[in-house]
Amino acid sequence: MSEQNLVSVETQSEFSVTSGRRETRIFLKMYVDAVHSGFLADIGDENWRTLCVIAAFMNERGECYPTQEMIAHRLGVSRQTANRRVKRLLDYRWNGREVIRAVKERDGKGRWENARYTVLPISHLAIFNSG
Repeated sequence: MSEQNLVSVETQSEFSVTSGRRETRIFLKMYVDAVHSGFLADIGDENWRTLCVIAAFMNERGECYPTQEMIAHRLGVSRQTANRRVKRLLDYRWNGREVIRAVKERDGKGRWENARYTVLPISHLAIFNSG
């Protein structure tokens, strides 16, 4: 199978003439090849929705900093359910490679900071900036 994008993340900056402000929007695009390649069936409904919610907080480097409460609220589930879903997504592999990674670090006082999730630019999951 040739290299094709199955899912891509695109950023777009717009300047509003009326407000004078610049706004950057992030789009998560699914290509029909995601269906035909088996990716969408393999990732499953819950992992796909969880990936979409986390990706909605992503910056141009693929890094996301949503809190557990934010993820739960956007998924419409409890915090505990959201935590289980995030763990399943972190354990998921497409073609043997992780799709998303989480890093937790402690602040200067030893408290846990919010997890930093990174949506990874793996084979068939492309992150690009069309600026």
